[in-house]
Amino acid sequence: MRLTEPSILQTLMQWRTRIAAATWIVVRDTHAAEDIFQNVAVKAITRDVQFDSEAALISWAFITARREGIDWLRRHARESLVLDDELMTLMEQEWQLTSQRAPAEKIEALHDCLAATPDASRMLLRLRYFEGCCCEEVAQQLGVGLNAVYKRLSRLHVSLRECVERKLEGAQPSGGLVT
Repeated sequence: MRLTEPSILQTLMQWRTRIAAATWIVVRDTHAAEDIFQNVAVKAITRDVQFDSEAALISWAFITARREGIDWLRRHARESLVLDDELMTLMEQEWQLTSQRAPAEKIEALHDCLAATPDASRMLLRLRYFEGCCCEEVAQQLGVGLNAVYKRLSRLHVSLRECVERKLEGAQPSGGLVT
């Protein structure tokens, strides 16, 4: 069974921290790593790529993020230490093995957390991930600065991660998400 757009996005959001961290190792720039992750998410749902499983999606996302990171380095002519491909492959395998919960549980928890997310935050997510707007376009549409978009997305990612973790631990979340 092929993954749907919502399940692709949910899976990528679940792995966001790890994919962005792997990208940061290549580019050594937090904003660039976040942009690259977001571009990977957009490509996953807007391109003619089909995924038969979450494992295939995650593998594709890590590889695509690494390649985009290397392209980013070339475009910015920045000297940086780039890890050996073999080491990066080992790191990716380790990150994939550290998942302790069944993906379905995490997806259900993320769905619940997204339902509790304020409308303004859902609008931000929709613009960025479903409508494929870059952060600059999101900032223009929302009438805020680019740094505000980055900060809001970062806080939203953290809030969603914490909410999912609470749900997976069986704790009741106190109120809604903070964004």
